[in-house]
Amino acid sequence: MANRVVPLALIALLVILHAQLWFGRGSVGSVASMAQQLDAQLRKNTQGQLSNDRLAAEVRDLKEGLEMVEEKARLELGMVKANEIYVHVSAK
Repeated sequence: MANRVVPLALIALLVILHAQLWFGRGSVGSVASMAQQLDAQLRKNTQGQLSNDRLAAEVRDLKEGLEMVEEKARLELGMVKANEIYVHVSAK
């Protein structure tokens, strides 16, 4: 009787471990899903970092020089200097 208990216990333990591998927490499917989520998050982080870098460069330009301020005022607000004539050409 004792000869049969040990192999049955080992087989039961093997079945439990195998079930955990495929269906439990940290299973193969769960790890694959988490890897996909990680890839998506890394892409979002890269896009966010690029956006932050662009904004930081723009802020630095605005702080350091007046050329950027003048360019923005000309493009967005239609600023003209003294003795300049504003001409708007629209292409149709």
